[in-house]
Amino acid sequence: MGRAGLNRKTALATLTLTLAAEAPDLDVLAGFRGRAFGFAHHRGFTHSFVGILLDAALVVGFVYLVWRIRGRRTKDPNLPPRFGLLFFYACLAGLSHILLDFTNNYGVRPFWPFSEKWYSWDIVFIVEPVMLAFLFLGLVVPGLFALIDKEIGARHRGPRGRLAAILALAGVVLMWGLRDYEHRRAINALEARTYDGADPLRVSAYPQWIDPFHWYGVVETPAFFALAPVNSLGPEVDPEGRLDIRYKPEETTVTLAAKKSYTGRVFLDWAQYPITETEALEPPQEGYIVYFQDLRFVGIPSPIAPRGDRGPLGRAVRLDNNLHVVGDVFGSGMDRVVVPEPGQHRD
Repeated sequence: MGRAGLNRKTALATLTLTLAAEAPDLDVLAGFRGRAFGFAHHRGFTHSFVGILLDAALVVGFVYLVWRIRGRRTKDPNLPPRFGLLFFYACLAGLSHILLDFTNNYGVRPFWPFSEKWYSWDIVFIVEPVMLAFLFLGLVVPGLFALIDKEIGARHRGPRGRLAAILALAGVVLMWGLRDYEHRRAINALEARTYDGADPLRVSAYPQWIDPFHWYGVVETPAFFALAPVNSLGPEVDPEGRLDIRYKPEETTVTLAAKKSYTGRVFLDWAQYPITETEALEPPQEGYIVYFQDLRFVGIPSPIAPRGDRGPLGRAVRLDNNLHVVGDVFGSGMDRVVVPEPGQHRD
């Protein structure tokens, strides 16, 4: 964004844009209060339209402090910093962060604190090599041309890389356009058929990385969920006959108690296709472990997404025999660790 032209309007633009584009991820600090608390506040206030104003103010204040410490020096003495404009740039950079997070299937809550509803476009994988390649080339190619100019003695005035930056951003937008078109085709294909004789109540298609033509479909029917790969070029659902049926588990007093826990409430607020699994502990241990899973992440390769106890981004809650919450469960087998939820104390 800076090289595309914003760095020609005020000094310190690139520094401000870079810091402001990363500032929303300061919410990782919530993880110091525990995993459950960190999960609850991930992509929360700092990723909202209201929070962006505070993010921008903090960044501009930090940049101003650095500028003063450096003796008010900048690379170009003829281009002074304009801090009002820098605040506007910081807001733009923060909004770009929200937009990028919105494109993948984890989602954002941009209208916090007025609404806790999650929104996601579901067109780009969590890590998208194609987009990274566009942005990387947009930054590196001008540097290579600068080396060539230096070798032949050519002179260049002003900041470099404007055309490359614009082309890189245009490439990202075109990629979004293609993926959005193919995503709609995948959704239409999922809605157009039945699954074991049942009509779909709700369907979603989630992206693969690099490949914009193959999607991971999740379909909800009255009795079960159907997981099916989709080829949007056809379009064709489950072309290889790998349809996976997951029947909705029976609601019990154990699962209801787990859903009322802090982790359960947070997970269900975020998950689009939640499903639970209950494990009764054997003596000498007592109680139950209830595993929470969101089916939209079942198809994500484990090296890319952090894995929980039953798949990527899963959560688990332990209850005693009286259905009181003991804490969150991490790990499996002999390596299980129970961590008290926020506000609870260890025995």
